[in-house]
Amino acid sequence: MNTTPEHAVGTGGIVLCGGKSLRMGRPKAMLPFGPERMLQRVVRLLGEAVRPMVVVAAEGQELPELPAEVLVARDRRPDRGPLEGIAAGLRALGDLAGAAYVTACDVPLLVPAFVRRVVELRRTHEIAVPHVHGFDEPLSAVYCQSVLPRIDALLAAGRLRPAFLFDEARTLRIDAQKLVEVDPELLSLANVNDPKDYAAALRRAGFSGSWSRTDVLNEREGCGP
Repeated sequence: MNTTPEHAVGTGGIVLCGGKSLRMGRPKAMLPFGPERMLQRVVRLLGEAVRPMVVVAAEGQELPELPAEVLVARDRRPDRGPLEGIAAGLRALGDLAGAAYVTACDVPLLVPAFVRRVVELRRTHEIAVPHVHGFDEPLSAVYCQSVLPRIDALLAAGRLRPAFLFDEARTLRIDAQKLVEVDPELLSLANVNDPKDYAAALRRAGFSGSWSRTDVLNEREGCGP
């Protein structure tokens, strides 16, 4: 039985994982998280709310094993920010989905109900983006396929900030109060940016262990897990 709400039909998912992970010192997509890698966990959790899904990675980037139905796209041009990745993801989904929830790969505490709520609230808007503590959250938002030409135009003009797109599209900014009902601590917005964040997320998910920059050197020498 299909339990996907009617308003979610046609909404896919995009996971961006092509960042350089400079503060972490190691590709975040490959970080162990319990029995999975972080990217695998985010893909699994997102898949509980939307499908089909595409992972957008950098050229040549190593990825963990993913379900066969997950598409993989590569950034056309590196270091161009999230709009480049969003464009690559929407292009890869094509006719498979009329809209997509976009997330980064470093939110291992993602709550599927949060995703479903953002999808539900979008309704007739082209974009639905959480607006929390005075800031938009462009990597926790839903984008319609109709914005792809405008993203391409912004990229061509070197206007790389998602805020430029929000100004041009029919954008719904979602107040935090409408989201805490399904994700009380807004864990879906909790990015893992450095080893301290990583250790805290592991503990929060009930996994023991931590990781430091020393582990990077050990793993490069073949001594890591």
